[in-house]
Amino acid sequence: MGKQRDLSTGIVAQIQALRQQGLTQTKIAEQLGISQSSVCKALKKNCSKRTNCSGVRKTSARDTAVCKALKKNCSKRTNCSGVRKTSARDNKQLRKIAVSNRFKSTSELTDLWNKQTSADVSRSTTYRRLRELGFKSRVPAVKPMLNKKQMEKRLKWAKEHGEWTAEDWQKVVFSDESRFCISFGDQGPRVWRRGGETYNHECVKRSVKFSQSVMVWGCMSAQGVGKLCFLKKTVNAAVYQDVLETFLIPTVEEQFGEEDFIFQQDLAPAHAAKSTKDWFTKKQLEVLAWPANLPDLNVIENLWAIVKRKIRDRKPTTLDQLKQNIATAWEAVSAETCDKLVKSMPRRLQAVIQAKGAATKY
Repeated sequence: MGKQRDLSTGIVAQIQALRQQGLTQTKIAEQLGISQSSVCKALKKNCSKRTNCSGVRKTSARDTAVCKALKKNCSKRTNCSGVRKTSARDNKQLRKIAVSNRFKSTSELTDLWNKQTSADVSRSTTYRRLRELGFKSRVPAVKPMLNKKQMEKRLKWAKEHGEWTAEDWQKVVFSDESRFCISFGDQGPRVWRRGGETYNHECVKRSVKFSQSVMVWGCMSAQGVGKLCFLKKTVNAAVYQDVLETFLIPTVEEQFGEEDFIFQQDLAPAHAAKSTKDWFTKKQLEVLAWPANLPDLNVIENLWAIVKRKIRDRKPTTLDQLKQNIATAWEAVSAETCDKLVKSMPRRLQAVIQAKGAATKY
């Protein structure tokens, strides 16, 4: 059988006219002397020009199925006629609602939208309009809560050090403590399962009531990571000074030799204690003035995140395994990685300035 010829414009117009009069595809085919499949193809091809996919009062089951398929494949996810249920003014109001209610669900936004406008839309329509407006539902980034005074201090400090170059920051030794747990909380892979397998042994994620953990102190500079210390007890001023003596001093001697450097630390009680300040004075070490709530400017925070990602898939089950994995991942961090982090400091400062002291992406 030869290839079926395309229908003429006149025949297609007659199909559309008869369809609008309420005739089924079978009746149209009989009246025009063509096959029912040709009628179906003509209707599908001209879906974008149709006034209503489902505007026929008397339809067969097959016609209904074809109409649903046409709706699904229509160029716009509204109706085939291109008539939208919401106006530009309605969409503008939805934008205002979304901006004012960032943490509301789609259903809640739908209720608010229907109450504040003449729109009578479903949750699906609201979701599509939000996507068209550029909104996407995402897991919110976690940042420290900052009040006005804290943001002012962050902004002031960033401006004071805004002229520092990458070379200036290469003289700084960054330090911090971090806690590593055997259980990584909500982090981890999803599970593929079927109905009724929710609590199957191989489908559940194990958790412990009191997760074992270890506290670690570390330091780094543009030249690489320093000595790593596993803290065995609560860190007070005396313990902290012993850590500095045992792990910081050998690190700076190895990385800087006789050259000058600046030591960075946060404002933890053990760090800010008078005896600790006296220790720095005795050792003739310069300490960088560091205000509170500056985790996005301490590049070692990013280094901790890198180490935690590396050990996550190893799934340690004991503290000894956890410590070994941490030490291995820490030693594997390259000097290039550290140098890249340190060189990002000027950009971080500018980000704080642009955000007027508020949290940044770092």
